[in-house]
Amino acid sequence: MDQAVQPDAGGGKGCGNQPEVAESHSIVIKQDDFIGCSEVENEIYKWQKPKMQKVPRKLRKIESNKECFDPLVVSIGPYHHGKPELEPMEKFKILWAQQYAKLSQVPIGILYNKVAEVARDARECYLVGSTDEIGDEAFARMMFLDGCFVLHFIYCIIEGKQKDLKIKSNDTALVRRDLFLLENQVPFQVLEALMSFKFKKNEGEHMIKCFIMRSKEIVLEERGVKQPLHLLELVRAQLIDFNTVTEEYGCYLTGDWYTHRSAKDFKAAGIHFKPSKTSRITDITFESKGTFGQMTLPLIKIDDLIKSFLLNLVAYEACPDSPDDFGVTSYVCFMDTLIDDAEDVKVLRKKGVLWNCLGSDQQVADLFNEITKDLVPSPHSYLTVKSRIEQHHKNNMKIWMAEWRQNYLRSPWTVIAVSAAILAIFLTLIQTILGGFPDLSCSLPTEVV
Repeated sequence: MDQAVQPDAGGGKGCGNQPEVAESHSIVIKQDDFIGCSEVENEIYKWQKPKMQKVPRKLRKIESNKECFDPLVVSIGPYHHGKPELEPMEKFKILWAQQYAKLSQVPIGILYNKVAEVARDARECYLVGSTDEIGDEAFARMMFLDGCFVLHFIYCIIEGKQKDLKIKSNDTALVRRDLFLLENQVPFQVLEALMSFKFKKNEGEHMIKCFIMRSKEIVLEERGVKQPLHLLELVRAQLIDFNTVTEEYGCYLTGDWYTHRSAKDFKAAGIHFKPSKTSRITDITFESKGTFGQMTLPLIKIDDLIKSFLLNLVAYEACPDSPDDFGVTSYVCFMDTLIDDAEDVKVLRKKGVLWNCLGSDQQVADLFNEITKDLVPSPHSYLTVKSRIEQHHKNNMKIWMAEWRQNYLRSPWTVIAVSAAILAIFLTLIQTILGGFPDLSCSLPTEVV
């Protein structure tokens, strides 16, 4: 039997002479409304299940960011497969597949069959309908060639065998850029299937992590992270310390306010910058040391490819099935608070926390201003750091002392000038004091005979 919940029409105690509520305004809740909720829940689960996502529309619509999401030289996976402008690199996929099979000391047919075994699961990783026009055999072939392409490229870069790639140096940089695009990925299980012949347990993944961190000699802690969905997710995992993210978890409503201050503002307040010991974007700290403060930031290299790299990580975090800590998004927004103009970039560059390989310092400032357009950071990010910064600035004596040093002791010449001024004031004061007494000799008594 249907049940209805209706507001009181005026007959209740203390209601006075209120007008009747029209029947058309009544709120009716029917039992039938709740039939099929389990089916809705299943649909939501399927929608949220991790997929090889595309860039959200809200990011693609920003004109200055459009070119950051599409591959420039090579397509990986089905989303950009078959584009005419990417055709020249297709011939290298066959060549590199042959070379990878040779390095693995396995017949190429066996490698292909291994990938074909996981091709069905790999297809389900992509958005529904996005691979309908690709047959099973064509899809398995695409996964095989693209997987070999990715692994052989990474292997040659890490082992210093770039010449074996047979491509120009500028194409090498562009391939690296294209491998970190959200819409240019193969499922990690495809890469694992190919790595199982050449590498021992975890060796292949370690090689990929070295490639991500741009270093052949690295020591990475195994934090028990589940198998990544794709290469970009693994990139993000290497940039974020998830233990720090958990510890920094706070409340949306009760979090303290954080005042926007740029790098030059921090410098004027006696706060110095120092490179962190790691490259993790969660490795940001602040310490108040007497009248000074010190902020550590991970070193970031700003070049022609950094905008695409950061925006694709931001796009991944904006997908419905991605982690909800917004680690990269929050980092980019935090850096944007530090960088308003070229002077801020200069401060960070001189302290060694930013390498400018892009051009002028103003170009770097403009880059961060463009990246953060319409982005919202997590309210939980860097809570401890922000709280300590605010506490430091609440101490007026620290800020006054810092500003005094900044204004009067910033160079040897200003120190000399201030010292001379203080000495002159001191001598004038002494002279004034002595001038207030009569000549001591005049006040001496005459000699007694």
